[in-house]
Amino acid sequence: MAVYDTLGPAYADNRRPDPRIAARLHAALGAAATVVNVGAGSGSYEPARTVLAVEPSRVMIDQRPPGSAPAVRAIAERLPLRDNAADAVLAVLTLHHWSDVAAGVAELRRVARRRIVILTWDHEVFRERFWLFWEYLPQAAAFDDGRALAMAALVTLLGGARQEAVPLPHDCTDGFAAAYWRRPHAYLDPGVRSAISSLAQLAPATLAPGLARLAEDLATGRWQRRHADLLARQTLDVGYRLLVADT
Repeated sequence: MAVYDTLGPAYADNRRPDPRIAARLHAALGAAATVVNVGAGSGSYEPARTVLAVEPSRVMIDQRPPGSAPAVRAIAERLPLRDNAADAVLAVLTLHHWSDVAAGVAELRRVARRRIVILTWDHEVFRERFWLFWEYLPQAAAFDDGRALAMAALVTLLGGARQEAVPLPHDCTDGFAAAYWRRPHAYLDPGVRSAISSLAQLAPATLAPGLARLAEDLATGRWQRRHADLLARQTLDVGYRLLVADT
């Protein structure tokens, strides 16, 4: 069973594409006329030039909006496509769900004629800068330790790639892990946590002590005092990275 067959029923409600991130992704695709979206989920960030979406979860495919590109149930490690099938391949916040990243990246390189565009995160930077994980929920950081790939290793698998930092706006509309960095109350909402895989895949009892401390710190103003610098910021770089590799 795909991870999001369990986690995905209300995914689209909390994971609305942020237009600023979308603009970065679409610009990175350059002049590519045809795009394959791998790990496509419910279709977030999918440009109109997408000719096929690849997604293992039927639950996620069923949430794709009318008029989306055709979708096929398959995994990144075994793409049901011929060599050089599209100008570009897009993979957005999906590599951490793959069972074999090396095999998946090899498939992206096989299918892409010109370019591969990946949005992921640098786990070392993320672990250091994202207050929720290191301050309140170290169990979530440890969970990601087991599925994150070092950025240098990923660049090597791609045969080289350009890296661009993707700072998150304070009002990011896409509810992935660090999206609410300036809106800490959001992490107390079970609906928000259900759309963040690193939180949704941990037992509620594991998260409960840390969330209780967060709730108390917010109620007393301790969090606000400790993180006053964040409240004055419009964007924050917590390690999300855009990788662009030409094939």
